[in-house]
Amino acid sequence: MALIRIERLSPHSPAEAWRRLTDWKRHADVVPLTRVTVTTPPPTHEGTLFVARTCIGPAAFDDPMQVTVWQPPDADHPDRPARCRLDKRGTFVTGWAEIEVHRSGAGSRVVWLEELRVRWLPPFLDPSLAAAGRLLFGRAADDLLRRP
Repeated sequence: MALIRIERLSPHSPAEAWRRLTDWKRHADVVPLTRVTVTTPPPTHEGTLFVARTCIGPAAFDDPMQVTVWQPPDADHPDRPARCRLDKRGTFVTGWAEIEVHRSGAGSRVVWLEELRVRWLPPFLDPSLAAAGRLLFGRAADDLLRRP
């Protein structure tokens, strides 16, 4: 299992940072070789299902995910962080991801945690998987926060 932690400061309000990070289809714009299909009707809520499909030449795998916690920013409780948890339901990639958005000054602070397991990957490669995950998800978070 690889544990990945990414933190970013954003000039955006928590509501705007949240919107940019939890629009699942936008993730396909920033994750190479991947497309995202949301299989439940909008808006996002607990129970929302989506699939990230990654294709590298003829090889492809699906990463189905389900939203199991959905706590968007609350104007009545601005100091409470927004929080989302995704449980990975695949047979090749398993684990979970959590995205938190905290108010920070005039902007926000994003914390992205992910526990990732890849089937057939020996445990001694977990540190390499974590390093690759930090690069990939860090870049994704940066791009999602940067793009309108």
